[in-house]
Amino acid sequence: MFDSAVWAKVPFHFWSGVFFWFGCIVGSFLNVCIHRMPAGKSVISPPSHCPHCQYSIPFYLNVPLVTWLMLRGKCANCHAPISIRYFFVELLTGLMFLACWLLYGHQSPAIAFVYCIVMAGLIVATFIDLAHFIIPDEITIGGIVLGFVCSFLVPGLHEYAGAPTKALRESFFGILVGGLSIEAVRQAGKLAFGRMKLALEGDTKILFAETGIVFPDRELPYEEIFYRKSDAIRFHAKRVEIPDRCFFDVEVALSPLKLKIAGQQFDPEQNSYMEAVTDKLVLPREAMGFGDVKFMAAIGAFLGWQATIFSLVVSSFIGALLGGMLILLKRHERSSPIPYGPYIAVAAALWIFSGKPIMEWFLARMTGAP
Repeated sequence: MFDSAVWAKVPFHFWSGVFFWFGCIVGSFLNVCIHRMPAGKSVISPPSHCPHCQYSIPFYLNVPLVTWLMLRGKCANCHAPISIRYFFVELLTGLMFLACWLLYGHQSPAIAFVYCIVMAGLIVATFIDLAHFIIPDEITIGGIVLGFVCSFLVPGLHEYAGAPTKALRESFFGILVGGLSIEAVRQAGKLAFGRMKLALEGDTKILFAETGIVFPDRELPYEEIFYRKSDAIRFHAKRVEIPDRCFFDVEVALSPLKLKIAGQQFDPEQNSYMEAVTDKLVLPREAMGFGDVKFMAAIGAFLGWQATIFSLVVSSFIGALLGGMLILLKRHERSSPIPYGPYIAVAAALWIFSGKPIMEWFLARMTGAP
């Protein structure tokens, strides 16, 4: 199927057009994934429809790029605006597929095709993480499995053409190094930035219920606070009431396993109700989500361990630069979370297109080689 001699019988830039248009079609499907995956919906059923009026889009109104331009970004039925993101994702995917073909098509159509798969995953992960601060397991765990399989089928991905077992070894080390490197950063970040102060207006009465903290205007589920058993909510309370007693002017610490009030320890399961009056909470905070760990492992499965080190370093620079600019421009608060997945995705894409020359240039400068 991917015999270079067979593909060479057709003009190279005929395939350039095919890859671009195929990428636009894939981009249309990626839009469905971006919209439905975070909500846990099927990406297959029901067919494409308007998110406003549920109008089922016929095939002749589902042409990538063309339809959005022709309808001027509006639904053909209800005329509600359709986000420009749909057009942009289709165009971006088409351009990325074209770039993969132009760079790797002469070397191997199979490698170009696999890199297109990687780019599709990076695009989906980026847009979902930007909107929802998550990267679905379908992308991360699915990417780990698919990357391992592709490494066996296309060992040239790891420069071991004709040696699939060696390529599998490289893929395995890529998964290991990618996952462990980001996990080390995540744990270090947890130690350094693992607390967030939540200021409350005056003396606020809050309720610690079975499923979360109930504030006067909202509820914060425990599953969004406790990521590990050692995490704890800490605060100074003017008054604390549990089912059989009341405390005044005390320090409180609540974790999934224990409740401490004024040095006394209680079982949270036996004290599922607690009411407190305070003006500030100190909440545990994740510096980076576990989805980023799995995401980097998936990248390592396809690209190898060198790519994960490169992506870790470059994504750190990109994150620091853009994050700092957003804070300086007052477009982002210091305490607000920033999705890290897009930075990893940009760094991984940079590796695919020019990572090895960049690395060789950097090492030459470090060693003083000409």
